Amino acid sequence: MSIELISVLVLFISFAALLAYGVPVAYSIGISTMLVLLINISFLPSVTTASQRMTTGIDNFALLAIPFFILAGELMNRGGVAKRLIDFAKSLIGSLPGGLAYVNIISAMLFGAISGSAIAAASAIGSTLTDKMESEGYPREFSAAVNISSSTTGLLIPPSNVLIIFALASGGTASVAALFIAGYIPGILVGLAIMLMVYIYAKRKGLPKANRVGFKQLFVDFKNAFLSLTLLFIVVGGIVAGIFTATEAAAIAVVYAALLGFWNKELNVGDFKSILLKSARTTAIVMFLIATSMAMSWLFSFEGIPQMLTSLLVDSVSNPIAVFLLINLILLIVGTFMDMTPAVLIFTPIFLPVAMALGMHPVQFGMVIVLNLCIGVCTPPVGTLLFVGSGVAKVPVAKVIKPLIPLLIAMVVVLMLITYFPSISLWLPRAFDLID
Repeated sequence: MSIELISVLVLFISFAALLAYGVPVAYSIGISTMLVLLINISFLPSVTTASQRMTTGIDNFALLAIPFFILAGELMNRGGVAKRLIDFAKSLIGSLPGGLAYVNIISAMLFGAISGSAIAAASAIGSTLTDKMESEGYPREFSAAVNISSSTTGLLIPPSNVLIIFALASGGTASVAALFIAGYIPGILVGLAIMLMVYIYAKRKGLPKANRVGFKQLFVDFKNAFLSLTLLFIVVGGIVAGIFTATEAAAIAVVYAALLGFWNKELNVGDFKSILLKSARTTAIVMFLIATSMAMSWLFSFEGIPQMLTSLLVDSVSNPIAVFLLINLILLIVGTFMDMTPAVLIFTPIFLPVAMALGMHPVQFGMVIVLNLCIGVCTPPVGTLLFVGSGVAKVPVAKVIKPLIPLLIAMVVVLMLITYFPSISLWLPRAFDLID
């Protein structure tokens, strides 16, 4: 058995064993990487190499966007943005059967897109809407399921931290601007698919609808939400127009979110201590994950794992449809036990060369891998969003699973569409001349 094959087996077996034992993902990645390095080189060079790769992995200007977007999300969460978006969505579509469920979806899409965080969207929207939905006759577990699934749209609709991470993991084959623009149609399709399932459920269960509001109230709610919605145009528009980079856009988002919180009179100077501390903790966790994942990604290249897998899949399975289906299946399974950040950093270098060899554009693959992992964060045993959404709604996870399954099926249908119809992901970036 060759040293390369032994290294690959040690890497994956040790990583799987550590995860199964309950070791945090970042430590599992770092330990398994060190074990493989020790097989190839001695102790001190292994430590030096791992340290260098972790340090250089996060020495990237584009990654500065992540702490800024995390901070902007916290500022918006505290600054009353969620409430104004909910009021606007309710005025817009609350009068439909099952209207509050649609309000939940639209609000999660808007807030998730503005904040760039699915967890922030689930927390802010769920804590505001769940009790109100229950008081109007919606089953609490159904409300939680809608909130959990719809909050994932903010990971596709820009600005999205995970798309920035994919751009880094792709080695520059997909730009942040192209990924941001590409995310709109898949993200909206996911929202519409969830709405369709809600419509079927609402008609069957006879869910209530809110009273129709007049144009005057709709205008008032739109005016109150307008400044929040403007942030999307500033951030994404500025990046696409080439006015500023994603990192600069994230810094602008922080300033804008802070000013908006003061304007709404729901944020004061005393709030900044807790906001900064929470943002710093979240950033530290994310950056440590990125650092260890980048060390493992380098190891993949060193051992030639992407090339081995590409040759194996392309030579053994000649049908691209079957290969893409297999990649989706693997990513769906991975998403059930691994957080998005390390999953993107680890599996992008493995599967992107395979996808590109079979004709898939890297921007399209970015949408595929992110949507796969969006589904994963909604599923046990490690589904972060599932646990957050259930906790916010104060519903046991076991009760949320049943109403969540049809919504996840709708998301899988959209996944198949963006996998086999490239124009869904590539039409907008091509329209803006961001890709060939």
